[in-house]
Amino acid sequence: MVELRKDVEFTGPVVTGFTPHGYKIGDRRFEQGLLISPEQALDWTASGVDRLDLVAILSRLNLSPPPEFLLLGSGLSMQQPPASFRREVEAAGMGLEVMDSRAAARTWGVLRAEERWIVGAFLPLA
Repeated sequence: MVELRKDVEFTGPVVTGFTPHGYKIGDRRFEQGLLISPEQALDWTASGVDRLDLVAILSRLNLSPPPEFLLLGSGLSMQQPPASFRREVEAAGMGLEVMDSRAAARTWGVLRAEERWIVGAFLPLA
């Protein structure tokens, strides 16, 4: 298991490490996937990058005001979501950043240290 060091104070959840398939936030493990906002972290079972559902992601996180952008962790490697999903994110007035899930989890901490108002959807690591 990999542990991430926390050098700054965060408001809200931050990924503190990885498990073989998922993520750790403090002592909690998220093995299937992770939805994360400045206010909460939730287990997420996603069928893959080709079957993403923005409405379901945003309704589970229920963030107000709406986030600046969605940080998408696409699994072990970077995979772009379908164009229809990218258009849906844009129509919702958000940006979309896509990277592999480990990079997305590390980037989450950097962006939250900057107090960015974002949400993350990280697919499992296996």
